[in-house]
Order: sequence, then structure tokens, then C-alpha cells
Amino acid sequence: MSHQHDDDDFSPSETTNYKVGEKKSLNDYQNLDADDEALRRWKESLGVASTGVSKLDDPHNVIVLQLALEVAGRPDVILDLTKSEEELKKHSFTIKEGIEYRLKVLFKVQHEVVSGLKYMHIIKRHGVKVDKAEEMIGSYAAKPDVIEKKFVAEEAPSGMLARGHYEVKSKFIDDDKTVHKEWSWSFDIKKDW
Repeated sequence: MSHQHDDDDFSPSETTNYKVGEKKSLNDYQNLDADDEALRRWKESLGVASTGVSKLDDPHNVIVLQLALEVAGRPDVILDLTKSEEELKKHSFTIKEGIEYRLKVLFKVQHEVVSGLKYMHIIKRHGVKVDKAEEMIGSYAAKPDVIEKKFVAEEAPSGMLARGHYEVKSKFIDDDKTVHKEWSWSFDIKKDW
């Protein structure tokens, strides 16, 4: 059975009176007030002044490596986002009903500054939307380090009606409306692992 996700329903929320700043390249930030020593040190502390952190053969500004389900006392359930869309669709995992869990993401930023990076998902069961979530990740300069962002802890639904198969559509998007990664995956809520 194919589940269609409504793209209009999958737009990031808008904050009233918030205006996205002018897009600047990493080079623009590096040269901004080049004669100000204190500003240069501050930019270095943010990673804006660093160079040579981009893989020239990879044009992506944000490389999303994995999404993981973190549960206390258990190994993380990892969704390897470097795999193809088809492989990700085949991957399904089980969540025990009623447990507390948190999602975490690992990603890298290269080439340019990314502003207002967000993670979003829509969860559907039997084709009906049961949840829509949006989590602000932040703004980052290009740097060679892998960045880990943990989301707020949540509790999995429980009870006979909550058990079953769920389809998820996820994406990473920034303030400029650039979609850095979008994919579909699924999970099952069961009585036990």
C-alpha cells in the first residue's frame, strides 16, 4: 500500500516578524571587518574563519549522516542516512510502547554557513497523519567536525490502539528553504522489543 505525503502539510512553520538575513558566503564572513583583530578571534572561535573543510567532490552544504533513536539502557537504533532512499524505505525498526526515547542526529556542514537548520517529520498510520514535529537544530559554519544534536525526550504511545506500523517522511531544511535531506522510513510500536 502506497502512502502519499502532502507536501503542503510538510512546510516549516513561519515565525511572525522574523526575516531571514541576507545570504552570505563563508568567504564573505571571513573577510567581514578583516582589520578587526577581536572580531577575527571571535569568528575563529565560531569556526567561521577556518578554511579547507569542504570535500570538493561533494557539493552538499549539509551532509546528514545518521538519525538515531536513543533509549536509556539500550544500544542506539541507528538509521544510516548515507544510504539510498530505497534502502532507507526498506529499513524498519521496533519501538517498545510507553518507553521514553529521544532522537539524535549526526551531520556535517561544509562549504558555506547554514542558517536556521531544522529537522521535520510527519508520521502517518494507515495513511492518516498522527504527528507532525519540527525541531530547530541551529546555525552552523562549515567545519570538519561531525555535529551531534539531541532532541527533546518523548514518550512512545502505548496501548492496544497505539500498536502497529507507522510511515514517516523526514527532512532537513534551512531558513533559505533549501532541503538538505529528505527521506521516508518506518517503525512499529509493539508491546515488547
